[in-house]
Amino acid sequence: MYEKYTTDALVLSEWEHGERDKVFTLYTRDFGLVRARASAVRTMHSKMRSALVLFAVASVSLVRVTRGWRVAGARARKTESLSATGAHTFARIAQLLLRLVRGEESNNYVFETIHGARNLLGTGAGNVEMTELLCVARMLYALGYISPQALTAVLFTHAHYSHEDLLFVEKERMNMLSSVNVAIAESQL
Repeated sequence: MYEKYTTDALVLSEWEHGERDKVFTLYTRDFGLVRARASAVRTMHSKMRSALVLFAVASVSLVRVTRGWRVAGARARKTESLSATGAHTFARIAQLLLRLVRGEESNNYVFETIHGARNLLGTGAGNVEMTELLCVARMLYALGYISPQALTAVLFTHAHYSHEDLLFVEKERMNMLSSVNVAIAESQL
């Protein structure tokens, strides 16, 4: 008998597998980056179909099987839908995260960082460019690609996106962009 784990997850990518299945790349609160197969999720009667859409936040039940992970259930979390600009921005964040993270390793700070950015992009309350820049800087910091001394340690003490944080990022935009671009270039990914 397999043990079932339930955790919050963000759907970062998806691809079709066979006629009825999909494989999802999820960033989970408890396991980090996970690739999991969902059986029959492409059928019209699938209960998980609406919860496992691209860039959605969901509560997923995962089972570790011999060849990786399987999605045993999923329930959508109430979140705002992304505008076209928000979806495009979050797609870039997700793509960078997929480049930087290779294996399963829980990192609650990274989860809260991308979850917060996804929520802010959904509400449309913050400046999209500054939200993306702050999210990327925090991801690079959490994954060890950038030091807090390169920017300001205050931005890395928490993972939420306050109005003051976004104003600070806007003021320090050029320095942050320079530090982020150097960190990404030096990662050689």
